[in-house]
Amino acid sequence: MSAVELTDVTRTYGEGAQSVHALRGVSLRVDPGELVAVMGPSGSGKSTLLNLAGGLDRPASGTVSVAGTDLASLKPKRLAALRRRHVGYVFQDLNLIPALTAVENVMLPRELDGVRAGRARREALAALAEVGVEPAARRYPDELSGGQRQRVAIARALIGERGLLLADEPTGALDTRMGDEVLQLLRSRCDNGAAVLLVTHEPRYAGWADRVVFLRDGEIVDSTESRLESAR
Repeated sequence: MSAVELTDVTRTYGEGAQSVHALRGVSLRVDPGELVAVMGPSGSGKSTLLNLAGGLDRPASGTVSVAGTDLASLKPKRLAALRRRHVGYVFQDLNLIPALTAVENVMLPRELDGVRAGRARREALAALAEVGVEPAARRYPDELSGGQRQRVAIARALIGERGLLLADEPTGALDTRMGDEVLQLLRSRCDNGAAVLLVTHEPRYAGWADRVVFLRDGEIVDSTESRLESAR
């Protein structure tokens, strides 16, 4: 069973002459244990693809399935539960809650899923340690550097046993060393059975993937095997 599968997916914004075709008949499958990188110019539909894969948006046509479940068949409550339990996100704008500390931001999806606060905190601290920012656990987002905020957002995506990780430019605010460490983390999650769909503009980081998909004008124009040893 695939971790996520998009079949002939189209997404259009606006109507009539003002409409924009963000995706045009895109089909993509990512299996457990696979890291797939998505590359393409600005406006090619990369972020739209991630939003659809995680159920944050709905296609105009086509189907999106996560762990064998057609997302269109789920009512909002069940869709939200599936996202919390099975999908981890690293958003391009991070989406950290300013009123919560770093550890509270990371704990939040687990608490929303009914995990007791003590256990959620332990898991959150472990996730923060995994990305090298545990000493900043009690700080608020506006007290953190851009790179620290990015790592907190990554920790929030890693917490729990999620089978699908969606990452939109997760290394954008990080230096090369930390970027490599983040990709190593994502790669290790894949090696332990998770699937990762990674949007990046950096060939260095795409080199960690099993496969690289190229988008242009809302269409997949190429797909190639990766795992470049020079990036390892």
